[in-house]
Amino acid sequence: MSGPTFEFATATRIVFGPGRAQELPALVAGWGERVVVLTGSRPDRHRALIDALPMDAAIVTVSGEPTVGVAREAVAAAREHGAQAVVSLGGGSVIDLGKTVAMLLGNGGDPLDYLEVIGRGQPIGRPSVPFAAVPTTAGTGAEVTMNAVLASPEHGRKASVRARSMLPALALVDPLLTVDCPPAVTAASGLDALTQCLEPLVSRNATPITDALAAQGLRHAAAGLRAAYADGTDVAARTEMALCSLLGGLSLANAKLGAVHGFAGVIGGLVPVAHGAICAALLAPVTEANVRALRERAADHPALAAYRQAAELLTGRSDATVEDGVEWIAATVRQLGITGLAAGGLDPALVDEVVDKTGSSSSTKGNPIELTPAELRQALVAAL
Repeated sequence: MSGPTFEFATATRIVFGPGRAQELPALVAGWGERVVVLTGSRPDRHRALIDALPMDAAIVTVSGEPTVGVAREAVAAAREHGAQAVVSLGGGSVIDLGKTVAMLLGNGGDPLDYLEVIGRGQPIGRPSVPFAAVPTTAGTGAEVTMNAVLASPEHGRKASVRARSMLPALALVDPLLTVDCPPAVTAASGLDALTQCLEPLVSRNATPITDALAAQGLRHAAAGLRAAYADGTDVAARTEMALCSLLGGLSLANAKLGAVHGFAGVIGGLVPVAHGAICAALLAPVTEANVRALRERAADHPALAAYRQAAELLTGRSDATVEDGVEWIAATVRQLGITGLAAGGLDPALVDEVVDKTGSSSSTKGNPIELTPAELRQALVAAL
């Protein structure tokens, strides 16, 4: 009898804990004399930490999710500075942009040379320059993933640049950096983190390692998500969600995602809505579609048991059914003020286009069962 075979890859070093961001200068010492620091639209929030870095730092601010054009501008600024290393201090968008900049500094070329789907998809042959990811939201887990998502308004699509060499040299996760996240960001990023634990748990690419990490991530989501939204200064809840996000990133990087993120990549290229809010609106309808399809066409599929496990972890009840888990998710989405996709600007006339593109998305390939166009359509309409 042959056992499972799998691989697992992550950041070279993970440093976690409240207050540990202060160690950043010591952790990047030796990375060169010049660094480019990518951060959000309010870099003064991190001024003391940036000023303490042991190298000459150029600051590039990022507002909104990164586009191909933004990536080109950031790389140009880094090259002009002569940067030998990259540090991202921010949310998933800032970290994804940092991964892209570090990769392009190491490999040369243009983002479209390497982008999947809409670009040339060239292999990334050389290592990135040293890159440190310091998240200030608890959501994407981008600090431990090997891809970076860029939007291309020209193509109306989001796509990834992806290589194992893009994994950060350092993932520094300090829950205290998330304390001043506004409630809407806490909600969207937190529901993204939950999604990124649930989808790998039921993924067709799941492994024993990712199962353990994703399940633990769901435990942290259950303990921290609603509490962090209710009181952003609750450090215990923020720590739960930072762990959830980290564990989700570790899981998705090695087991992939599913149809929720398949939809989100397409919709995110069409409407300016936070990625996590898109995932949140879709999570319950897609879960329902998956469970229904599995029961109809693959009743003995291990993903059904995984969905039951998720329900138990989220509700805290050993007798919880899959439906109880779906209702916990739906109730949390309502409690956290997430609106439907139509309210976010998705034109219902685009439903068929979104469904068509979602079916071929790389994330959708990890879904536990192949959903028909009609099933995808039903889930998307329910999320409007």
